[in-house]
Amino acid sequence: MALPQAAAFLAASLTLAASGALALAEPLVASSAPSGLSGPPTVVSPPKTVSSGSEALDVSLSPECRVPGSQLYSLARLGAVKLALKEKRAVRVLTIGGSSAGLGAATTYPVKLETALERSLPDVDVVVESRGMQGEIASGAAERLRNMVAEVEPDLVIWQVGTHDALARVDVEVFATALAETVQWIKSHEIDVVLVNPVYTASLAADEYYNSLVRTVQDVASREGVPLVQRYEAMRYLSGLGQKGEGHLLGSQFRLNELGMRCMAEHVTRAITLSLLQTDPGAPAPAMAPPRDAAVKAASPPPSIFVRPGD
Repeated sequence: MALPQAAAFLAASLTLAASGALALAEPLVASSAPSGLSGPPTVVSPPKTVSSGSEALDVSLSPECRVPGSQLYSLARLGAVKLALKEKRAVRVLTIGGSSAGLGAATTYPVKLETALERSLPDVDVVVESRGMQGEIASGAAERLRNMVAEVEPDLVIWQVGTHDALARVDVEVFATALAETVQWIKSHEIDVVLVNPVYTASLAADEYYNSLVRTVQDVASREGVPLVQRYEAMRYLSGLGQKGEGHLLGSQFRLNELGMRCMAEHVTRAITLSLLQTDPGAPAPAMAPPRDAAVKAASPPPSIFVRPGD
């Protein structure tokens, strides 16, 4: 497929996916801290996994959304969110990017994300504010993003970035510089950042430029020490599971985008939850306790991990 046709195809499929219903098949597994326990809210990390080939899948994700961890996220500390939990106050989240601009219906991604985060962080009020940046590239988004941050005053910014830059064929080095500088600015204001890289589409899977931009988001996340949700790899994995029986490429891609949007809240929440379990420098090892939620019970389940933020 010629590149202009591929770009047009990607843009059309993104539009359809963003306007579709976003039904979350199953809530993330979460359990509350014991009733007699005082102190900050507990972060819950359901540990149960099932094997899929050579890699394990976490059953805290809905069956249709299960992706091996190596193809779903990279983790880093979230100090600002931990501080909010320690101070027992609401966690304010600003999510930006193309699919963040919902239509206000209860099935939109930001609503699903807020619900999933509150289930994963028992007894914590999570407030998600969404801002769309339709068609805006990273280099042009910096000033607008700073205004959004000043308005919302979030503890965490979740930035879906790179897809529009790829469609506009922005120079990769220019993109990398703009992304890194904006992430640094956010962090300098003691706000956490989670990056989400571009979507996967079969029509651009072999395009070296598109893949180099996806890698650039990963490199910036690694250098700046922020968590990354590997949306590209996750969607590619889910695409491989659904190859059999798929018809025309167009219909197949639309179905993949819809699935990717439905799973987004779960994938982002999982990366955040596990990042909160990252031990702070000089902190003691996480405490261990058996799981209490019936959804993760098995014949001989492994222990659940309970970590007090700030420990």
